[in-house]
Amino acid sequence: MIKNETIDNTLDPDEIERFSQIADEWWDPQGKFRPLHQLNPVRLTYIRDEICRHFGKNPRQPYPLKDLKVLDIGCGGGLLCEPMTRMGAKVTGVDPAHKTIQAARTHALEMELEIDYRTTRAEELLTAGEKFDVVVNMEVIEHVPDVPAFVKVTAGLMRTGGLMLASTLNRTVKSYGLAIIGAEYIMRWLPTGTHQWDRFVKPGELKKALLDAGLEGVDLTGMSYNPLNGSWSLGSDMDVNYLASARKPE
Repeated sequence: MIKNETIDNTLDPDEIERFSQIADEWWDPQGKFRPLHQLNPVRLTYIRDEICRHFGKNPRQPYPLKDLKVLDIGCGGGLLCEPMTRMGAKVTGVDPAHKTIQAARTHALEMELEIDYRTTRAEELLTAGEKFDVVVNMEVIEHVPDVPAFVKVTAGLMRTGGLMLASTLNRTVKSYGLAIIGAEYIMRWLPTGTHQWDRFVKPGELKKALLDAGLEGVDLTGMSYNPLNGSWSLGSDMDVNYLASARKPE
């Protein structure tokens, strides 16, 4: 049984309402989710390659994620669920915002993709005893009040030998300037108030949370934005955005 205290620590109702208000814009590449559309190719490359490396699959095959059960927590409109499904994964996407899940289901239907979308939370899946080969926490960790509690819950959804993939924002002066002042107030790429800087997570903090949740083999990789061509790339720079992977011991 999940205590109410834990549930309160892993969900902020204000965050859910904020994203519900713009649910209809998820699939507009020039809309309020434009930064995620730009970020998607590099996120998907990391997701595919880490999964293939972990499970001994060939990333160049037509369906490199074939038959793997993947859970996308905080899936939003399905920007990651749809391409992972096309790569062969059996995808479950969960989000506590009903309007967001409705948008995801509608788009998947239009694309003729079979994705298990649910308006629910990780705690409910854990209580039901569900397990997945891969758990994806992309751009969601910085929106929860208690990161260690959230990581512990989501780690409980991994099967033995499974893999967790995450991405978030580092809590630095640089990230405040670029991700909040720049992206929200100057460039207007994101609605004002999308992020709270004090909830950004330093790489060391995320690594500790992963290890404390019983995971191992933590990989940390930076993501950098090139304003000249609007593209993202993987590298060692974790000053603003970064990704992480960790496995559950056999």
